[in-house]
Amino acid sequence: MNTQKSIKKIAIDTIITECQAIKNLVSFIDDDFEKTIEMIYRSNGRFIITGIGKSANIASKIVATLNSTGTPAIFMHAADAIHGDLGYIQKDDIVMCISKSGNTSEVKVLIPLIRNFGNRIIAMVSNVDSFLAKNADFVIRTTIEQEAGPDNLVPTASTTAQLVMGDAIAIALLEYRNFSSEDFARFHPGGSLGKRLYLRVADLLINREPAKVCINDNIQEVILEITSKLVGGTAVIDENNELVGIITDGDIRRMIGRGDDVRHLTASDIMCPSPKNISPEELAINAFSIMKKNKIMQIIVVENEKYLGMIHIHDIIKEGIV
Repeated sequence: MNTQKSIKKIAIDTIITECQAIKNLVSFIDDDFEKTIEMIYRSNGRFIITGIGKSANIASKIVATLNSTGTPAIFMHAADAIHGDLGYIQKDDIVMCISKSGNTSEVKVLIPLIRNFGNRIIAMVSNVDSFLAKNADFVIRTTIEQEAGPDNLVPTASTTAQLVMGDAIAIALLEYRNFSSEDFARFHPGGSLGKRLYLRVADLLINREPAKVCINDNIQEVILEITSKLVGGTAVIDENNELVGIITDGDIRRMIGRGDDVRHLTASDIMCPSPKNISPEELAINAFSIMKKNKIMQIIVVENEKYLGMIHIHDIIKEGIV
């Protein structure tokens, strides 16, 4: 039975082996890699990625990464391809086959069929003397010295190398086409990452009546406004709807705690002048950063010196972007 020490050593050795496999990839970024990126970028077709076994799992992940970063890609399982799924492949498509050995029976059947279609083939392969490598237009090497684990059997370092090389392809294409944060948001509209890039302050004000009191309103009117609008505070405005201050529920509590005679107090007596404010066109994540930095719970929204509304830090948290 393994001791705790030996279990730790197994884990460490696995990580070291895979780290070395990744490090070795640097020397495989060659002319074929560069030509592959240029070919995919200029292609009028899709990028189809195929594989068998664990390499198929890696192919599926690379496809997902490419699609999310602006390169149209399709996963095609090598075994399914030779049983009818070759119909995926159209005239201008580029096909990349991922395989460690490059000599599996499925690969040997599939590659000649793709060549007969006239499509360009990229081999992502460890064995550069393999059938796959010799029958590809371009070879992206993912050669490893050894797999992690005993007897060099379990696909570990090889699949890690494939995954990292796939990321290198995706990021190279991303930067080659100047894929921007706005582009990323278009492909991730429902996720938290996308919301960080497109959700504006104005979006949080929709269907919300602004919390506001006039500078001469009494304390009772202030309390009623804070209570009814549910943002933990209210803006104080002048006769031109321009911002002059803010009153939060904390200000109300502190006023009562001091024992002030509130009967003759107005909003101007307890407001905080020159509150933090933000444009409605700013990203919501920027509003969150301002609130966090200044340790405040609300921020005023102002456009052309006119008060538009107030957002609470919980409005942003509810959107799931922080």
